[in-house]
Amino acid sequence: MPGGTSVGAVHLAVSDLERSLAYYQGVLGMAVIDRSTGTARLSAPGDLEPLIVLSETPGARPVPRRGRLGLYHFAILLPDRRALGQFVRHVTERGLRPGMSDHLVSEALYLTDPDGLGIEVYADRPRDRWRSAGGQLVMAIDPLDLEDLARAAGGKLWTGMPAGTRMGHVHLHVGDLVEAERFYHDALGFDKIAWSYPGALFLSAGGYHHHLGTNVWATGATAPEAGEAHLREWTLVLPDARDVTAAATSLDHAGYSLVRDARGVVTHDPWGTQLALRSSTR
Repeated sequence: MPGGTSVGAVHLAVSDLERSLAYYQGVLGMAVIDRSTGTARLSAPGDLEPLIVLSETPGARPVPRRGRLGLYHFAILLPDRRALGQFVRHVTERGLRPGMSDHLVSEALYLTDPDGLGIEVYADRPRDRWRSAGGQLVMAIDPLDLEDLARAAGGKLWTGMPAGTRMGHVHLHVGDLVEAERFYHDALGFDKIAWSYPGALFLSAGGYHHHLGTNVWATGATAPEAGEAHLREWTLVLPDARDVTAAATSLDHAGYSLVRDARGVVTHDPWGTQLALRSSTR
């Protein structure tokens, strides 16, 4: 997987589009690029490339507490720590109590949308502060220093997702880490970044801490059922069309099915999670 690979839009099936829009705009501070019957595309204000595509399935059931195979969370990457400090203040003033962790390579907040779909909002630490040990990047789940993060906000209020916000990574529940490695590392071509964290495997391109997390923490989970909110598709954006072709060829040779279309390639991991491979060049 070439350096310059990034995560693109995530497509979500939700039960009530208006309710979801109220959350994604009011809590997360996202803007609607456009919408049609039952569908809306959202991004940071002023950005025309979507980060999230919401599709309504009226009456859809929320994600079960035990989780389903597929989405654990998608992760929105803010451009700097100041923005994350502003976001912390914003969500706590709204009475929300997000999960929080210092991962050493990043600082993160965790929320769920009205359908129980997992969301991370985070900011990276500078790469020169990341550490490796035994060939793996060192990550942790330490307590977040809220006071220091609040100081980083500089007294400014959250006014919505700032320019430069993008989709940083996706984290999936999978059925087996060996099979996840076979698909995402051996066939697709991601580098393994960290693999000794209990029940998880983290992968990326270009030395990033992870574009993809996989875990087996949802014991006994099955694929989403018809009529449940779920991740419909996530996207990897590769530098050019030749990279998409190379990834497709590798998947094909490994025995995984795929469909080529005008925009690139669509495939599914061994648990049915849909992945689109697109080129950043038009």
